[in-house]
Amino acid sequence: MAKERAAEPGEVVLSVKGVRKKISRKWIIDDVTFDVKEGEIFGFLGPNGAGKTTTIRMLVDLIRPTEGTITVCGYNVNRNPEKALQYVGSIVENPEVYTYLTGWENLQHFARMQPGVDGQRITEVVDIVRLDQRIHDKVSTYSLGMRQRLGIAQALLGRPRLLILDEPTNGLDPKGIKELREFIRNLAEDGLAVFVSSHLLSEIQLLCDRVAIISKGRVLAVGGVDELVARNSPYVLWDLEPVPAARAILEGHQGITLLKLDEVTLDDSVIAGMGGGSVITVMDETLIPGIVADMVKAGVGVRAVHKISPTLEQLFLKLTEGESID
Repeated sequence: MAKERAAEPGEVVLSVKGVRKKISRKWIIDDVTFDVKEGEIFGFLGPNGAGKTTTIRMLVDLIRPTEGTITVCGYNVNRNPEKALQYVGSIVENPEVYTYLTGWENLQHFARMQPGVDGQRITEVVDIVRLDQRIHDKVSTYSLGMRQRLGIAQALLGRPRLLILDEPTNGLDPKGIKELREFIRNLAEDGLAVFVSSHLLSEIQLLCDRVAIISKGRVLAVGGVDELVARNSPYVLWDLEPVPAARAILEGHQGITLLKLDEVTLDDSVIAGMGGGSVITVMDETLIPGIVADMVKAGVGVRAVHKISPTLEQLFLKLTEGESID
């Protein structure tokens, strides 16, 4: 077999092609295909039981696919795992750290398991994750966010080209999530390919460049976040009085669809602000001025008009037919 080579800038770092996994005569993963490129953050979304964890385990050779291929930097993970996995750093579930040791001692312990990782490299990863002020403190004194960063430092020790993070914001407070988001973005800007599995759809939308949505072992959609979100039309929320007359005007226009509250996915803050005169529509926003003019002419009071941009959550629920992602 010809020697496979490491990925060059701009090339695909992780390639998953036609991967299937059968357990006890049941296909739990069926035709999963996607690529992750250098310098991008790739999100992996799906409800419980969708196959996210099984896929991640196959990516790091903890289990083997029944069919299909997984390559990292051109090396086949199953045929040449030592070569492929030298380019991978990962945190699956929670980072494994020793709380009775200092952060530095933890990194020294894991560095001994990897060739070519010396004190200089430990200092480099400590600076990357911004733990230099606390690295000599015991991990038992670290916040959850600091432990997560220490875990990422551990994953970066071997100079990986691909970083796999399973639920990296799990348990973090809003400040910790924001800091971790910025930190992961900086890693990608330095050329690292980052694969993130998460159930926090809003965070994935803010963090990731591209995503794959998986349900029942099958990938339903792969693409840029903006591209996928654009598949859904924005909602237009009207606050009107009287509602019957307003609904009649809206229903009389082509290209406008009226929706019920249980047919849409809205943030709780939006729902809390909705009054009894609220009407939800799907429509081209360019129609709004003309509709407002018709409302005023008919004596309908227009208290407010809100455009609510489509979200990844809306697309997810649409593709998975309302499955919970918890």
